[in-house]
Amino acid sequence: MVTAPTQIRIDADIKKEAAALFKNLGLDMSGAVNLFLHQCVLRGGLPFPIEMPQYSQQTLDAMAEAVRVSHDPDAPGYTSMKDLKSALES
Repeated sequence: MVTAPTQIRIDADIKKEAAALFKNLGLDMSGAVNLFLHQCVLRGGLPFPIEMPQYSQQTLDAMAEAVRVSHDPDAPGYTSMKDLKSALES
């Protein structure tokens, strides 16, 4: 099999996370990309569905609140389930 060098641009954080995942699977980035491309050719398209998630407004609101709380240095934190339960019951 003759190989051809290919250069692609990837978000640095995603690349780092993907490389760690592939390492756990016994793959390197090149091997994982080759697997993906082989599956695309084999299936005649992407090997997974591409879709826009349809979240309810309640879910979207909860996600926005989670982001807000995660960036709030004054948000309370709990080190045990007992402490969390006490806070929820009060």
